[in-house]
Amino acid sequence: MLNGRNPTITQIKMTISKNRLEAFSDGVLAIIITIMVLEIKIPHDSDWSALRSLVPVLISYLMSFLFVGIYWGNHHHLIYSLKTVTSGIIWANLNLLFWLSLIPVATGWMGENHFASNTVLVYATLLLICGVAFTILQKVVEKNANDLAALEMAFKGLYRKGIISVVGYVLAIVFAYINPVISGILLFSMAIMWIVPDRNMEKALKGQ
Repeated sequence: MLNGRNPTITQIKMTISKNRLEAFSDGVLAIIITIMVLEIKIPHDSDWSALRSLVPVLISYLMSFLFVGIYWGNHHHLIYSLKTVTSGIIWANLNLLFWLSLIPVATGWMGENHFASNTVLVYATLLLICGVAFTILQKVVEKNANDLAALEMAFKGLYRKGIISVVGYVLAIVFAYINPVISGILLFSMAIMWIVPDRNMEKALKGQ
C-alpha cells in the first residue's frame, strides 16, 4: 500500500528502480570499506610496540571510514526522496561512486607514509572532488524529487553544509604543506559536521 491506496504498476517499477540504484551503491560502498580494512597489515610481532607503526594507518582508516559512512547515510536520504530515476541520476551516481572508490588508495598512501604533505594534499583533494560529485548528484536528484516544501528546506541545508565543506577542504589542501596536523583537524571537523543527519531531511522523508 502506498499512501493508503493500491500501488500502480508505475509506482511498483519506480520502487524497484530506486531499490536497484541504492543496492548497487550500497554494495560499492561496502566493498570500499572492505578494501580499506584489508589494507591494514597485521603485525607479526606480538609486542605492544609493534602496534605503534599501525597508528597512522588506523587513524587514516578511521577518517575514511567516517567519510564513507557519512556518504552512505546522506546518499540513502537522497535516493529515498526520489520521485523518478533518470539517466542523469544514474550517471551522477556513478560519478560519485567512481571518486569514492579511490578513497582506499589515498587512505593507504597517507597512512603508510605517516601523513606526509603530498599524501595529505591528495587525500584532501579527493575529498573535495567527492564533495563536488555529491553536490552534482544532489542537484540532479532535487529536480526529480517529490514536491515537498520540507524537502526544499532540507536541500538548502545540505547546500550550506556543502559550501562550508568546500572551504574546509580547500584550507586542508593549503595547510598540507604548512602543517599537516591542521589539515587533519580540518578534515575531522568536516566529518563531525556531516556525521549527524540533517533533521529537516529526516522530517521531510517521514512526511512522504
